[in-house]
Amino acid sequence: MGTQDALLYTLISILLSLLLLFWRFLWLSYIAVTSTTHLTSHHNPSTSHSLTAESDESEFMSYMLRKSKSVNKALDEAVPLCEPVLKIREAMRYTLLSNGKRVRPMLCLAACELVGGHESTAMPSACAVEMIHASSIILDDLPCMDDDSLRRGKPTNHKVFGEDIAILASVALMGLAVKKTSSSTDVPPEMVLRAVQEMTQAVGTEGLVAGQAEDLAGERMSFEENEDGLEHLEFIHIHKTASLLEAAAVVGAIMGGGSDEEIERLRKYARCIGLMFQVVDDVLDVTRSSEELGKTAGKDVMAGKLTYPKVMGVEKSREYAERLNREAREHLRGFDSDKAAPLLFLADYIVNRQN
Repeated sequence: MGTQDALLYTLISILLSLLLLFWRFLWLSYIAVTSTTHLTSHHNPSTSHSLTAESDESEFMSYMLRKSKSVNKALDEAVPLCEPVLKIREAMRYTLLSNGKRVRPMLCLAACELVGGHESTAMPSACAVEMIHASSIILDDLPCMDDDSLRRGKPTNHKVFGEDIAILASVALMGLAVKKTSSSTDVPPEMVLRAVQEMTQAVGTEGLVAGQAEDLAGERMSFEENEDGLEHLEFIHIHKTASLLEAAAVVGAIMGGGSDEEIERLRKYARCIGLMFQVVDDVLDVTRSSEELGKTAGKDVMAGKLTYPKVMGVEKSREYAERLNREAREHLRGFDSDKAAPLLFLADYIVNRQN
């Protein structure tokens, strides 16, 4: 064997050895990946504890508790207690981290997952809608608005911190909500922009502000049980209550990569549960005590406000809530039944809630 042949033989041997090592590496990598996937599918809490169409109410309450814990952790981290403006931060946290139901962030996360997204993708937006909600109830409780002294079983924000600090905390929460949504870096910029637009629309003269203005104006109006009264009431609560629930669902679906058709169906679902939430709220206001509700009972009646029981009566209001629940569920028809389960349970939870 000549020198050139020997060299060629050596090179071929080295190449074959490298190829064998390469294939061995690929095979070990494959085993590692499949093992991890197997373990994840069997031990990942988010998989093993998912709701399905066959789940019961107790499983839904466990689901809500898990989501609430995730949201509360993210909210706590979003508003740390530090300088500067420590007092403002205390006021922000007082309302933001109080014992709320977290319906809006849960709706945002569930809508994201329904269209194929992951919870982590929608978490900044879920926190943002809760920040907007907290901001709105601080303002809603002020003496110049609804003048309330009790919220979620505790003194209202301005009763603890004063009106000046309460207003500044509310404005700070609103600004932080926009910042939180726009910081979602793992989704395309155009989706973030669309989400921010939905949120800001839900707050302004096409949303919360319009509803609150008409709600205040309603104190000076007199309506009987007729279409005019119901129409005016629907306008108030489509804007004041349902608009933010719509935004929560729509933004979650946007962040999850939902199609326009899926997003609009979720918008209609959320509008139904938003109105339903208010109908139930109005009924509870005249049938439950302040201790049971965690806020001042009968306040709207005393203020002469327009409410569903005032326009329709208590029993017809309850029937209307049930009809809205059926309509909400209809808008989810066609989605994967297991992925839609949290939203179906959420609708039942809202219509049957006792506080």
